Amino acid sequence: MTEYTIENISQVSTSPGVYLMKDNNRKIIYVGKAKNLKKRLLSYFNKTEHPDIKTGILVKKIACIEIIITGTENDALMLESNLIKRFRPRYNVILKDSQQYPSLCLSIKEPFPNLTVVRKTQKDNALYFGPFTSPGAVYQTLKFINKNFKLRKCKTSVFKTRTRPCLNWQIGTCLGPCCLNVDKNVYNEIVKEIILFLKGQTPSLIQKIKKEMQESAKQQNYELAAKLRDKMFALKKTIKKQVMITTDFKDRDILAAARSHEKIMVTLLTVRGGYLIGSRNFPFTETFADNSEVIETFIYQYYEKANFIPREILTSIPVKHRQLTQDYLKKLNNKKVSILTPRRGEKMNLINMAVKNAENGLEYLISSSEADKSFLIRLQNCLKTKQIPEQIECFDNSNISGTSPVAGMVVFKNGKPLKSAYRTYKIKTVTEHDDYAYMAEVLKRRYGKEKNSQPFPDLLIVDGGKGQLNIAVSVIRDIGIEGRFDIIGIAKKDKKAGETRDKIYKPGRANPVNMGKDNSLLFFLQQIRDETHRFAISFHRRQRGKKSFGSALDFIPGVGLQRKKALLKYFGSVKKIQAATLEELEAVPGINKLIAKAILSHLKSKKNPGSRS
Repeated sequence: MTEYTIENISQVSTSPGVYLMKDNNRKIIYVGKAKNLKKRLLSYFNKTEHPDIKTGILVKKIACIEIIITGTENDALMLESNLIKRFRPRYNVILKDSQQYPSLCLSIKEPFPNLTVVRKTQKDNALYFGPFTSPGAVYQTLKFINKNFKLRKCKTSVFKTRTRPCLNWQIGTCLGPCCLNVDKNVYNEIVKEIILFLKGQTPSLIQKIKKEMQESAKQQNYELAAKLRDKMFALKKTIKKQVMITTDFKDRDILAAARSHEKIMVTLLTVRGGYLIGSRNFPFTETFADNSEVIETFIYQYYEKANFIPREILTSIPVKHRQLTQDYLKKLNNKKVSILTPRRGEKMNLINMAVKNAENGLEYLISSSEADKSFLIRLQNCLKTKQIPEQIECFDNSNISGTSPVAGMVVFKNGKPLKSAYRTYKIKTVTEHDDYAYMAEVLKRRYGKEKNSQPFPDLLIVDGGKGQLNIAVSVIRDIGIEGRFDIIGIAKKDKKAGETRDKIYKPGRANPVNMGKDNSLLFFLQQIRDETHRFAISFHRRQRGKKSFGSALDFIPGVGLQRKKALLKYFGSVKKIQAATLEELEAVPGINKLIAKAILSHLKSKKNPGSRS
């Protein structure tokens, strides 16, 4: 690797490779690739004016450039993708983890698979369908499947220990494989039908059920024929809600991009079996990449973790490295994938539809951002802060009578939660129950690390009113960063004193801030406070849970962390482990007869009061 300054950029090699742009703090702000490194880099700096104003501003932030020469353009493409994932530079296209969207998981490795909603997909031989654009959509789909297909609904841990069929079996929506002798072939047919439905092949499934219905009627099995008829009608009802947009019944994805000076919107339309089954928007900001590069980078990042890759992807703009990208998708899919940019016909209509969706999404994003900015300006005027509170950090403590004291910090960026920046803290230096001391410790740990504490927020909120506010002001002053950001405290209303609203306090003021008649500003601050409270309590409960779990299973010979996890995953609670028989303990993966006896002896002799259910 070789590093160049802007002055000697003309000495860069003409070979293919990757370049890493760095700012004055030597932080990587952009990673790019090029077939000809010298030509590509000179294109940034030879122009006195850039067509995109923002690109011109970003170029001025570059202090030096690190060069990595590769053997081929393909190698540069792969290296660029890996470096973007590793360093996540500010001005690259970074696709937010698609695993945050809910998906449906079909556990086909189980003897009797079930369907569950998951947020993270794993390489565990299960089938994943999605991701769905909203939790409402995924639960609506699951509800339909549970009503019309007799798949088991219980969790695997419950399924293994159930002694009699549940209510779902009694009302006829489950075959009861937990306790009854269910034919696996019959159950597998149900699984196959669900796979067809979730893959968007509902017309094929309807034809299959129709044949079964007619066959049952011929055999005078009218009760079964009626059930199949009802299932077929239910499926036809769902397909009416879908829109057929192609006549070739193929699976394909359509990608389009729309751009303003500051933002880019990529829209993904999902077509399965000729039916449009989904549309998702992916916003991006602050990037050197043009629209073609944005779509290409999107393809690499999105399909790397996608549950399904169609054989055809349509793009509104030609992808620069089309063949290399197709080869990459082929490796992921084990099948040929075509990337096309149609200019006429039915496929062009799909592109136009995607472009309109991208433009509408971008328009909404811009108007929403402007509304958020206007709201924050109103908040600034109300609180009389030095700067617009674009980044807000809020702290809260959580403990029970001083046991397992912790604190949580949440971050709101431009009016929205920034969950990747949330932080939890275990109280380390305070031995007595003292909420003020807890807050002081946490604030010192967050802001007392000089440059490592940056970036600072625009506004710091502490939950607890005047007392906690004074502690925060004192800590920030002692650290030596007083005046770098504003600080406020939020206190709950005193109903006994006749107060009707929560109170906002500022340093140096005896009375709370007059929030006026605009309740939305106070509600926003309350939302931040409540989110911090929820986050801190959740962390505190996890800490208490770990302690109670450890107290019940610690010091058992042969039982380490992995076996503890296996026991809890299998039985669900320490209480159920205590009630288990020797044979049931031996059924847990990794637990032999000797260890099972040790577990029984330890738990039943101690009857540990710290166990939890």
